[in-house]
Amino acid sequence: MIKASRRRGLAIALVLALIAAFPSAAVAKHAWGSYHWARTSTTSTPFTLLVGDNVSNAWDPYLVQAIVDWNESTVLQLKETAGGTNKPRNCRPTAGRIEACSASYGNTGWLGLAQIWVKGSHITQAVTKVNDTYFKTATYNTAAWRGMVMCQEIAHDFGLDHQDVTFNNDNLGSCMDYTNDPDGGPGGFVNDDPSNEHPNLHDFEQIGVIYSHLDTTSTVGQAAAGSAPASWGQLVRGSRASGASLYVRDLGNGQRVYTHVIWAL
Repeated sequence: MIKASRRRGLAIALVLALIAAFPSAAVAKHAWGSYHWARTSTTSTPFTLLVGDNVSNAWDPYLVQAIVDWNESTVLQLKETAGGTNKPRNCRPTAGRIEACSASYGNTGWLGLAQIWVKGSHITQAVTKVNDTYFKTATYNTAAWRGMVMCQEIAHDFGLDHQDVTFNNDNLGSCMDYTNDPDGGPGGFVNDDPSNEHPNLHDFEQIGVIYSHLDTTSTVGQAAAGSAPASWGQLVRGSRASGASLYVRDLGNGQRVYTHVIWAL
């Protein structure tokens, strides 16, 4: 999740927690631990990951833009498809793909969250949720805030973590960088920093590192954690005050659900 706070503190702890969970895989500089979608196709050909559209008309342009942006990658290609849930508020996952949902989830404190279901180090299903309770307010109902949050949460679902978690410093020009000023320029920490609404080159380099190997099985395209904290399991790192939190829920048989939360003001 994203919180418009001004504190640092989760990135290193987040990575260390996930290294402990997945000790056998290499971790990129801003990979979310070692989790990744398993695939057996050649590394020279991008693999396709479906993204189910369960968002409202107000969010459609931002979901489309996030897909277009991340498809600049030479490693993976996202493909929008019909949503797999008829109740976006529940946003139930579908095996082998991402489901993106928007709803008024209430005064939960979070703007957006990404959840992944993993077995070992392999993602088996994932969801992205954006909270209209906040995005209907004047503070967050802007193209910049919507674009940054959607871009970031979708990326968590295929393995990227944050490049930086300090809110009141220069933007890095990446949606994986926390900021209080997502459109950059005048009005932020400095008057000439870039927008954080889209990926940057370093993000694509990290995707290449995460998916630099092949697996013996595939979790992509194979034919179910809620929005309430009570369903997220144990807090691993972070807090609402720090701006972001990581939770883990153990499902048994080597399967876990990780939930990354971005908190609102």
